[in-house]
Amino acid sequence: MSRTVAFIGLGHMGAPMAANLVKAGHRVRGHDLVPDALDGATRTGVEPASSAVDAVADVEVVVTMLPMGCHVLDLYDTVLSAARPGTLLVDCSTIDVADARTAHERAAAAGMRALDAPVSGGVVGAEAATLTFMVGGGEAEFAEARPLLEAMGKKAVHCGGAGAGQAAKICNNMILGVSMIAVSEAFVLGESLGLSHQALYDVASTASGQCWALSVNCPVPGPVPTSPANSDYRPGFAASLMAKDLGLAANAVKAGGVQAELGLRAAELYAAYAERAGAAEDFSGIVRTIRDQSGEQA
Repeated sequence: MSRTVAFIGLGHMGAPMAANLVKAGHRVRGHDLVPDALDGATRTGVEPASSAVDAVADVEVVVTMLPMGCHVLDLYDTVLSAARPGTLLVDCSTIDVADARTAHERAAAAGMRALDAPVSGGVVGAEAATLTFMVGGGEAEFAEARPLLEAMGKKAVHCGGAGAGQAAKICNNMILGVSMIAVSEAFVLGESLGLSHQALYDVASTASGQCWALSVNCPVPGPVPTSPANSDYRPGFAASLMAKDLGLAANAVKAGGVQAELGLRAAELYAAYAERAGAAEDFSGIVRTIRDQSGEQA
C-alpha cells in the first residue's frame, strides 16, 4: 500500500533510503539543510520541501536520518506541532538510548507515535536496499512501519520497547568494532611472522576466527575484493561513525556499571583513529594505524 512519507536528512544514508521508498511506489516529501543534498534527492523522485515543517504537514509517516540525538530532539520540537495527530515518527539515526526514549516521550505527549529504528549496512546497504533495521517501540507501530522498512532493507527486527532498537545497534557495533581491531591485529601479527594475507584469510575464514570483519570487510587488500581495503579504504562505514557508535556504547557501559574492557578500549582506539588518519577512511583502515604503531615499537 502506497504511503505519503516525509524524509528528513538526505545525506549519504538518507538519500538512497528515500530513493528506495520512491522506487517502491511511495510518495516521499524530503528536506535537508544542505541544498545540494536536497537537489540530489529530488533527481530520484523525492518531492522537495522548503522546510522540515513543510515536509511533515499532512503526511502519514515521518522518517528521520540525522547525525546526533540533539538534532533529533531539536527537530521533534520543531515539527511535532506541525504534524497531524497520530503521525508515525520513525527515527533511523543512531543516537543515545536515553535520547531515543526522550524522543518517544515527546512524540507521545504531542499525540504522535514513534519508533527508534537505527540501521546496519552502511551506504552500500542503503543504496542496495539491504539494510537491517533494529526497531524499538510498540508492536502495532512496528507492524505499520514494516512495509516501509522492507522497501529500504532486507531485514527488520522488533527488539522491544522504546530505545531497544538503539540498544541493539550499539551492542552490535561494539561487537563489530572489537572484532575489527582483533582481525587487524591478527593480520599485522601474521605479517611480522612472514604469513601472507591470503594464507591467514584462507585459514581463519573457514575456522574459528571467522567473522563479518574478516569475511566481508577484510581490513587488508586482496582476500575479499569488495572490501574497502581494495579501494584505499574509501568508506563503506566511516571510522568517524564507528567512533561515534562506540562512544555511545561506552556511555551506556559506564552508566550501567558493565565490565566491558574491550568495548571501552575499542572506543578509545577508534576515537583516536577518527581524529587523525581515519577521518575520511573506512573503519577497517585502523589496520594501518596498528601496523604503523607496531613499527614504531619494533
